[in-house]
Amino acid sequence: MALSTEKKSGIVAQFRRDPTDTGSPEVQIALLSERISGLGGHFQAHKGDHSSRRGLVKLVNQRRKLLDYLKSTQPQKYQEVVERLGLRR
Repeated sequence: MALSTEKKSGIVAQFRRDPTDTGSPEVQIALLSERISGLGGHFQAHKGDHSSRRGLVKLVNQRRKLLDYLKSTQPQKYQEVVERLGLRR
């Protein structure tokens, strides 16, 4: 399920670097994390939905790649994002 415009803009406002930032790795990671956590309830109700599960794996992989990039380029920002989102890394 897609994020609502209000929720998405709230997440962008929390993680952006400057007022015009919408695509930094921090923002992308936060948006992906919100989508991933939102799918938890869907899989509780629809245990056999394997095509959506495949999409979930793709989202997790994309977030992992962004986290690896952030860790290699800006380790301090990486630590901050992981702590703010409560990720196990």
